[in-house]
Amino acid sequence: MAACVTGFLTGLSLILAIGAQNAFVLRQGLLRAHVLPLCLLCALSDAVLIAAGVLGFGALTQALPGLPRVMALGGAAFLLVYGAQRLWAAWKGDYGLVLSGRSAPLGATLAMGAAFTWLNPHVYLDTLGLVGAVSTQFEGSHRLAFGLGATTASFVFFFSLGYGARLLAPVMTSAASWRVLDTAIAAVMWTLAAGLVLSA
Repeated sequence: MAACVTGFLTGLSLILAIGAQNAFVLRQGLLRAHVLPLCLLCALSDAVLIAAGVLGFGALTQALPGLPRVMALGGAAFLLVYGAQRLWAAWKGDYGLVLSGRSAPLGATLAMGAAFTWLNPHVYLDTLGLVGAVSTQFEGSHRLAFGLGATTASFVFFFSLGYGARLLAPVMTSAASWRVLDTAIAAVMWTLAAGLVLSA
């Protein structure tokens, strides 16, 4: 039980920081569009990565020392482009479709969610590196319990964020509100991208 709780708290502490993936889930939650499949995609992706981390997949980065830099630069490029898209949307201020509750199609939404998950170098550091490292203090079934706890944290977080976002819906009833949100998201994306470039 202690291993499971430790895994849950470890996973939750790593995922709470506002990042690109979280901001995207929040935005879709506000739109109330494709929330269930998007949350499932993010949580299941985390589950795969956490399992890999607990099983010792972190050794891959030791075998391929150049991999973290390639991942960092690729992730930075993606974040720069998405940040520019959000800033462009804020500048145009045309939120008719958003205010009517319309979103990108399911396929496009899931593709974007997958990109935010799998092109983000931080997710590998958190799941393969940090979660994997903490899991080494447990053996056998206790390590499995730790991994299950960390995976549960991801499911709880993403579904709480996706469905809890509707509590903010009354505030997001004007183009001005969405302009502020998109500007903030662009700032987060570019800040994360700058950090990735500097660390590469």
